[in-house]
Amino acid sequence: MNNITIMLLIFTIVILLIMMIILLIKIRKIEKKYQNFISKFDNKKSIEETLEGYFQVVNRVNEENNIIKSNYVNLERKVAGCVQKIGIVRYNAFDDVGSNLSFALAILNDEDNGVVINSIYGRTSSNIYAKSIENGTSKYVLSEEEIEAVTKAKNE
Repeated sequence: MNNITIMLLIFTIVILLIMMIILLIKIRKIEKKYQNFISKFDNKKSIEETLEGYFQVVNRVNEENNIIKSNYVNLERKVAGCVQKIGIVRYNAFDDVGSNLSFALAILNDEDNGVVINSIYGRTSSNIYAKSIENGTSKYVLSEEEIEAVTKAKNE
């Protein structure tokens, strides 16, 4: 054999040794990661059993999450029908009565449905009227104070 062939063989062997060392380092890193991963499992169970247990837990959590979402949607629907907006206007119904003892009170839900209550106070009598409100308006004629109370409630 000539010198060039021997040099090529030595060079090839050195390259292969370097590659082998690099591969050994990578294998050790992977082995450490694997050991770290395996150490998290219960030694009494196989990996398959442990993973199956985790899948069951995940499925149970998903079922519970779906129940919670359903309850949330139902609550949101119920809350939309509850009183959420209130507007009140105090005023003097008559010139001879002071202190703004009369009032109009609008009580509305999220869809502007509800009632406006008007309490008219006078020296000799007091009257209370209630008018339904649907979509922010009433089929009954509203007084100026009632309109103002409904507007305040809608803008709240």
